[in-house]
Amino acid sequence: MSDTPARQAVHARRAVSFFFVALGTVSGAWAARIPAVKHALDLGNGQLGYGLLAITTGLVVGMRFAGRLTDRLGSARVVAPAAVATSLAVIPAGYAPTLGALIVTLFLYGVVNASLDVSMNAHAVEVERAYGRPLMSSFHGMYSAGGLIGAGVGGLFAWFGLGAGITLAATGIPLALISLRAHRHLLPRTSAATKNPRAATARARWSGWIVLIGVVAFAGLVGEGAAVDWTAVYLFEDLHTSQGVAALGFAVFSTAMTAGRFAGDHLVLRLGPVRLVRYSGLIAAAGLGTALLVGRAPVAIAGFALFGLGLATIVPQVFSAAGNRDPARSGEAIAQVATIGYAGLVAGPAIIGGAAELVGLPAALGVPALLAAFMAATAGALRPPR
Repeated sequence: MSDTPARQAVHARRAVSFFFVALGTVSGAWAARIPAVKHALDLGNGQLGYGLLAITTGLVVGMRFAGRLTDRLGSARVVAPAAVATSLAVIPAGYAPTLGALIVTLFLYGVVNASLDVSMNAHAVEVERAYGRPLMSSFHGMYSAGGLIGAGVGGLFAWFGLGAGITLAATGIPLALISLRAHRHLLPRTSAATKNPRAATARARWSGWIVLIGVVAFAGLVGEGAAVDWTAVYLFEDLHTSQGVAALGFAVFSTAMTAGRFAGDHLVLRLGPVRLVRYSGLIAAAGLGTALLVGRAPVAIAGFALFGLGLATIVPQVFSAAGNRDPARSGEAIAQVATIGYAGLVAGPAIIGGAAELVGLPAALGVPALLAAFMAATAGALRPPR
């Protein structure tokens, strides 16, 4: 690269990193204030479930348009408006007067969230090409770091007794303003879509390969959802730990996943995406399997750490593979994979909860372990095209 393109790539990397942090921060702040919204509206668990389902519904609907819009306009022209909209769209949820208003607000938040998710991942692929080396894993690491920041901000505002709406406004408004400035540093549109605009506007077909790697992402996100919802329950109810020790399960998982993502780019450079995903799936399966089979709290916590470490790099590699398969349709390919993959976050807790009713939670948590082994077995699908 000449000096000018090199500087452009460096600035674009920083800008894309910010957008990943921004989405993670907004998501983390919202997650931390869900109990406050539930209490303010006096919602039961089932009613709250309808509100949270609205986010997922909005994501699925938004994915149908986000990929094609990204390919048609170019990811650089979509990222900043989507980031501004996402940062601001979550704020009304903190002030929603009724369950109906909350559902509508969260649905719209899900739609714009999908646009940011697809466009920033598509631009991340372009930055990877400009650098000539893997970067996607560290970008997803920035998202994880943003989630920790958002959760910390939400917890701090809750500690001071401030409302959910104030928390989300104090988080979202500055992020929206910074997004407008960060937009200037994105790469100009230089993808294959520029040379062949007809290819960018033609609707991409669902292929068997897209479905397969989408299922790999689904398997990985089932594991992430299981860790969020069930690690503490397993430690507290099945291994009879204190609530403080039980909380360590997800904390260790999340920390290991964040660290693994920041190490992932170096690992994929050394191992390649296929071997990395194969080894990662085996590590995740072994970690969770050991946590369930041994049945002792220290071993279980260590197993959850290995589970997070193993899952860390899989979804970033899937998104990178989807975006690089056909540069003219990278946005739509990422949207298709994300549509399948994010269903895992919704279906995972329900699958494990239903299985736990039948066979008990330890046996039900064997499902994510088996899915991790499946990811290792299907890693060859991520082999880059010639």
